[in-house]
Formats: sequence, C-alpha cells, structure tokens
Amino acid sequence: MSKVAIVIDSSANIPDNILAQHNISTVPLSVIWGHEVQKDGVDTTPQEFYTRLKSSKITPTTSQPSPADFIKVYEKLLGQGYEILSLHISGKLSGTMDSAIQARNQLSDQPIEVVDTLSASMGLGFIALQCARAIEMGAGLRECKALAVQAIPQVGAMFVVSTLEFLHRGGRIGGAAAFLGTTLNLKPILQLKDGRVEAVERVRSMGKAIDRLLDLLAEKAGDKPVRLSALHADAHSEAEQLMEKARQRLNPNQVREAMLTEVSPAIGAHTGPGTVGIAYMLGM
Repeated sequence: MSKVAIVIDSSANIPDNILAQHNISTVPLSVIWGHEVQKDGVDTTPQEFYTRLKSSKITPTTSQPSPADFIKVYEKLLGQGYEILSLHISGKLSGTMDSAIQARNQLSDQPIEVVDTLSASMGLGFIALQCARAIEMGAGLRECKALAVQAIPQVGAMFVVSTLEFLHRGGRIGGAAAFLGTTLNLKPILQLKDGRVEAVERVRSMGKAIDRLLDLLAEKAGDKPVRLSALHADAHSEAEQLMEKARQRLNPNQVREAMLTEVSPAIGAHTGPGTVGIAYMLGM
C-alpha cells in the first residue's frame, strides 16, 4: 500500500499541537520588513509579529515560497517513499500555488498532486486535516485528492477587521473595496468566496458584527455537522468569546471539532491586528 504525505503552506494556521498529530509538512511563506525577510513560523511567531506590527513604521509585505522551497520538501518526502498531496492557499490571493505547480512540473515523473483549495487559514487547514484523517484510515493519493476537491465547497471563512487598510495596502482587498472609507464605528464583515476576499455587510460596533457573523454561520450550517475554528490576529480573548457564542448558537451535537487559531504573520500582514473571524467546514 502506498504512503501519502500532505504538504501545506504556512497560511493554513493549523495549531501546532494538532499539526504534530499528523504527517503534514509546511512550506513557509515569507514576511518582508523593508530589506529583512523572515520565514513565517520559522523566523517569527505570531506574537512577535503583531508586537512589531503595532509599533513599526514599515508596512510588512509577504512573498510566496519559491519553487526550490517546494522541491526541497517534495524530494525529502519522495525519498522516504511517500506520494504527495500538496494543498494550498487560493491562487487568487497568493502566488504560492504557482510555485508548487512549477516544483511539481520539475518533478514531473513523481507522484505529486497539487490542489488550489480556494481558501486560506483554517479553511485550508480543515481540508488538510480531513485528508490526513483519510490517509490514516488507508486512503491513497487519488482518493485523498478527490476528498480535498469535494471538501472545497464545504469550507469557508468569515471575519471582521478593525481596518481595511492592510488589505488595501497588500492588494488583497478584492470585493471589499466597496467598504473603503468606512467610518471607524462601522465594522466590515468579510468572507472568503471563490478564493477572494468579498464584502458581506457593515455593522455598527465589533460586538454587533460578531453577532451578525454568528447569524450568518448558523444560516450556512443549518443542521449539518460543522467543524469550527475561531480565528484571531492578536485578539485571543475576543476569539474565545466568539467560540463560546458559536457553541451556544449551534446545536451542541453539530460541532464535531472546535479550536482557537492564531492567524499567522503571512495572513495577518494583510488583515491587520485585531481581526477576529471564524472558519468552518460543513457536513464532513
């Protein structure tokens, strides 16, 4: 029976304790402060990043891994006898997919499948974990790829940002550009849709925005089983409150998995500090 390993990028934000339970390798994106380049999750932690972001006069940018970064990870796994399922952040948000595809093409005779999840953060993370569980039950590469593709429409993320400034600067604002100029007391609810950041609506105050986000989650979930991750960028207590409210709002028997997830520097550079949201996977 063939062995399958999963490769993700650092935008997935899977908590370290959960990542350690599965055979998942991470290729880091880079965070760039002027001339200083840091590997996401290697050279900088979320706490270090957000502390620096609050006081820095430099606006950080991000960069996708190079094809060589992927080749290094792929060749190591191939040498250990693994076939590879490589799952990544939406190609509409990052060039990471392009680098993974270039790496796969350079290793064209090897069993490597690359999938654009059209998601990010724990949307991508939940797909990777679902595939990892399938591998542990004996699934092969083709079966795992089919499972990943099947899961893509079942995942999503909705979030509230303190400001649209970071999305705008980083060029990831997408349909949320309609909310530029929003006054400070109006909080924009955004979502990942079809691989892009899109506007949902504006709500007065963060508290009301969170309540509305939970309304939307309940509408999407219906009575389906759901896996949840409360996401935050240096807003741990707010994420805890969000998860508690989500559990109260949904039927307890619906929630198959729940976790708090700190948004990595590669994502936080675009959302900014104070962002709170929820990622979900339905029916799986």
